[in-house]
Amino acid sequence: MIACRATENVKMTEQSKPSPRGQAERFAQQAAGKPAGLLRESMDFLRHNKKWWLIPIVLLLLLVSALVFLTGNPVTAPMMYTMF
Repeated sequence: MIACRATENVKMTEQSKPSPRGQAERFAQQAAGKPAGLLRESMDFLRHNKKWWLIPIVLLLLLVSALVFLTGNPVTAPMMYTMF
């Protein structure tokens, strides 16, 4: 009885594995499609790897980058210096 179940499990796992040809075809379809952008790739990374704690860090880096960019501009620099 136990040997039969083990054999059935092996058969089920062998059947559930996609064939190498099917994997190659799926890979070719994905490669032919439109590539995802940087923002989409980043969001997919955060979602699939459950790295939600990175979002505040990324937002803070974007905010600091915007401040550096604005203070480098001679028109907005005096306004930025009065804010701080």
